[in-house]
Amino acid sequence: KRAAAKHLIERYYHQLTEGCGNEACTNEFCASCPSFHRMDNNAAAVKALELYKINAKLCDPHPSKKGTSSAYLENSAKGAHNNSCSDRKMNRKEAHAARDDFKDLNYLTEEKVYEILEICGEKEDYSPLIRVIGRVFSSAEGLVQSFRKAKQHTKEELKSLQGKDEDKDEDEKEKAACSAAAAAMEEDSGASSSRIGDGATQGDNNVHKLGPDEVSVDVEAVMVYLSPNVECDLTYHNVYSRDPNYLNLFIIVMENSNLHSPEYLEIALPLFCKAMSKLPLPAQAKLVRLWSQYSAEQIRRMMETFQQLITYKVISNEFNSRNLVNDDDSVVAATKCLKIVYYANVLGGDVDTDHNEEEDDEPIPESSELTLQELLGEERRNKKGPRVDPLETELGVKTIDCRKPLIPFEEFVNEPLNDVLEMDKDYTFFKVETENKFSFMTCPFILNAVTKNLGLYYDNRIRMYSERRITVLYSLVQGQQLNPYLRLKVRRDHIIDDALVRLEMIAMENPADLKKQLYVEFEGEQGVDEGGVSKEFFQLVVEEIFNPDIGMFTYDETTKLFWFNPSSFETELDVHFPMVVYRKLMGKKGTFRDLADSHPVLFQSLKELLEYEGSVEEDMMITFQISQTDLFGNPLMYDLRENGDKIPVTNENRKDFVTQYAEYILNKAVEKQFKAFRRGFHMVTNESPLKYLFRPEEIELLICGSRNLDFQALEETTEYDGGYNRDSRIIKDFWDIVHAFGEEQKRLFLQFTTGTDRAPVGGLGKLKMIIAKNGPDTDRLPTSHTCFNVLLLPEYTTKEKLKERLLKAITYAKGFGML
Repeated sequence: KRAAAKHLIERYYHQLTEGCGNEACTNEFCASCPSFHRMDNNAAAVKALELYKINAKLCDPHPSKKGTSSAYLENSAKGAHNNSCSDRKMNRKEAHAARDDFKDLNYLTEEKVYEILEICGEKEDYSPLIRVIGRVFSSAEGLVQSFRKAKQHTKEELKSLQGKDEDKDEDEKEKAACSAAAAAMEEDSGASSSRIGDGATQGDNNVHKLGPDEVSVDVEAVMVYLSPNVECDLTYHNVYSRDPNYLNLFIIVMENSNLHSPEYLEIALPLFCKAMSKLPLPAQAKLVRLWSQYSAEQIRRMMETFQQLITYKVISNEFNSRNLVNDDDSVVAATKCLKIVYYANVLGGDVDTDHNEEEDDEPIPESSELTLQELLGEERRNKKGPRVDPLETELGVKTIDCRKPLIPFEEFVNEPLNDVLEMDKDYTFFKVETENKFSFMTCPFILNAVTKNLGLYYDNRIRMYSERRITVLYSLVQGQQLNPYLRLKVRRDHIIDDALVRLEMIAMENPADLKKQLYVEFEGEQGVDEGGVSKEFFQLVVEEIFNPDIGMFTYDETTKLFWFNPSSFETELDVHFPMVVYRKLMGKKGTFRDLADSHPVLFQSLKELLEYEGSVEEDMMITFQISQTDLFGNPLMYDLRENGDKIPVTNENRKDFVTQYAEYILNKAVEKQFKAFRRGFHMVTNESPLKYLFRPEEIELLICGSRNLDFQALEETTEYDGGYNRDSRIIKDFWDIVHAFGEEQKRLFLQFTTGTDRAPVGGLGKLKMIIAKNGPDTDRLPTSHTCFNVLLLPEYTTKEKLKERLLKAITYAKGFGML
């Protein structure tokens, strides 16, 4: 039954990826159907399992498809035969007699495979080749020695491969092995297809063909035999430190382009991943450097291989709080392997390890009080800031250094895994850093923004509770006044002044208090801050600080983004910033390419300057002196070079001019303002996993929320109370009205109901709004509890009255109607 099930799932998979061959196919679950929507291999595997469970329709192969595979493979063998005949003349009889069934052959080279193919083809007996391949590919030693080829490299290639390793010869050998294996798996530069992979590492329905139909090599069985031995070698025998060439084994096996096929997912691939996950850190780094030379398609194939296994295991098991996905060895091992591919994707992309922001001159002040761990006699973890991934340290490159990876970062996110991950447990494993429990937070590339945000939430809560417990302990031991919250009492008409004075006092006395839970009170107003008052406070503060009249930030009407005012006297919070701000917060300086987002008009002008085909000096007459305006509109001149007004910009030095111009605009001109901004940011995030988990674009999403307001998703997740339900007349009228709102009215509605006009990370579907009945028909306006996202809605008798009352409530909501 198990074999039959696997066979059916496999048939569904091939139907979804290849189709039946009938162009007029009407099966909606077949790739040949004209209306079929193409899907990647990962999605196809998930769908195949679903189709198996519901016993969906299976197409019969179209006559045009039948026999294609065997014909191709047979032609491949013939092509290999012809190619070897033309290039490798030898005495067949002598060779065959000397080899005696090739029992003395313990490793393979490209030449040896051609030789064996030629002899076997002549005798029409491929059993010797099958035995050789089975023997070599089931032996770690044999596979390590196989497909080694000397190859000359340029200095640039050697430097790229060497990285931090000091032994250039070893890197050249590793790359040579990689090239030989890859060359053996690809089509020969001669006429026909001659693939070692078809016999050794290419899959075809669990049986891998070399020529005639009666010849086959079961590569899956070979991998099942090989992998535990490899795991043992790496775990107990320290084999890599003794022989760095051991890495060749993984390079060759990963050339199998069908590793993610269904027949491998049950046993063979999990065993191989478990073995590969035992590679020591230097070996992982070297593998990253080798694979970073691969093309985007090769990286994607390997990524899909490991993603396929993770997805298959996740959907095949019932994971919950009692059966954690963290305890599944196959998922954990595949994730660790995926991490190697991820960093190869980073290193192989557009990487800039320079242009790093300098560290603050003076350290962020630490609390003079003892931490909870120190009070309890424990050593404080991560005292110098957030952790750094050891593989990043080994490679000397970070994710933030990569401007554009070979394949998008988003492709490494595994949504089925995110759905079953118990983030509270995973965060615990992450903080404890136990060797016995794996945390997926150590591989943040596989997590989506919603899951990461949840991890950050747990981290913030624990820090708040920790500071609260410290306060209680001090109040008991030293008799200090109990103050477990960060309390701010402000006046609405002096909100910035009151908040700054209070926060500055706290920052000087005890910065750790800034990590406590915020409790806001508006002077002269009733209301307990359960979250809603704080939301309104931040909304008012942001509006005030980013008011152009204050001069702290400048606003670009074209891009709808803010930028630091170089002439301002002080600076603090944030709102919609260009991406370069988030990159700078993560430690990277702005460069010319960042101007496209932050200063698009200037970027276009400088780009035209670089592309100008005439004489820049004669036609444009510009110098290395630029002008800016201060807070009051007065022009200020700045020399990009010493005596810049006397240095003309020419065709030869225009690149330097553009670089210096961008450096001034994005870094030097706002250095003072940005340092103050960054200092405040780091004051509350320096020990947080924020930098470890999030990329700059994800931090923007975290801070600003999603710009896509999907009210349909909000309706689907909204709950009802007090007598209302989804089918109530007024509820149907309510959603008709809200869906008809314009963009600005929708934002006002969100502001009224939740205290912010932005969607949370993950979209409005994550909001969990509640609409509760608030009495019968009345002239009273709707009200809301913003801290709980609750809308209190009277049962108005007409749709027109509901719309009129609702619009009035959301339009005049500030300081009224929100609790």
